[in-house]
Amino acid sequence: MTSEPIRFTDGAGYDRFMGVWSRLAGQDFLDWIAPHHGQRWLDVGCGNGAFTQLIAERSAPLSLVGIDPSDSQLAFARQHPLLQSVEFINADAMALPFADASFDLAVMPLVIFFVPEPAQGVAEMARVVAPGGTVAAYAWDLEGGGYPYQGVNETLSAIGRPRPMPPSPETSRLEVLLDIWATAGLSDIQTREIAVERSFLGFDDVWNTLRGGPSIGQALAAMNEEERSRFHALLRASLQPAGSGPITLAGRAHAIRGTVPGP
Repeated sequence: MTSEPIRFTDGAGYDRFMGVWSRLAGQDFLDWIAPHHGQRWLDVGCGNGAFTQLIAERSAPLSLVGIDPSDSQLAFARQHPLLQSVEFINADAMALPFADASFDLAVMPLVIFFVPEPAQGVAEMARVVAPGGTVAAYAWDLEGGGYPYQGVNETLSAIGRPRPMPPSPETSRLEVLLDIWATAGLSDIQTREIAVERSFLGFDDVWNTLRGGPSIGQALAAMNEEERSRFHALLRASLQPAGSGPITLAGRAHAIRGTVPGP
């Protein structure tokens, strides 16, 4: 049994499900790439604008463009008060609609494993960033257990349901990221791990968050009532063995950055 393609159609649901995580990891990521104020930014796969908000809040960009293939996600991002000056464009990460050297930084937050041809996406980022600029990304360590909802996916497997997976999960491995950045001709390539935690009020808080997510929410919607009840009971026993109280989940991401070499 294979999972359906993950569809990103609910900006608010995505924000609760993954946007919070994106901002948690994104703060460390921004500190690490250490951007200057007054730079031209491109956020590739900006989704509902979760990481775009961090750029706007913390980095005083000269200009900020976000691209994503989901109209509904972009519509949600455009409504955010902090993002009124951001240009949001429906575009393909593998064919960026920008001239060479249009930006100082291009970032891909929690997106690279959704790109069907990740190397092409990174090559495009390198093309549109000026010499001396930065191309960077961070991605959950999907194959190393770093996905924040890893336990949820394991419970799906336990009831015979496929785990929702993006098209290119292997791209989250550090050695794969290093190879992609080197192939794109980037220099001064560096990597690091980013570990984050998120607390939920209790199991109901987790459950309602999952229901709005684009991946696990789809899996829940495809279940019949008996399956859903069994999954609910197994997941609750796994995440909240004491029966009540707050729940803390953890995530681990791999981050990478490189510099576009001079002419």
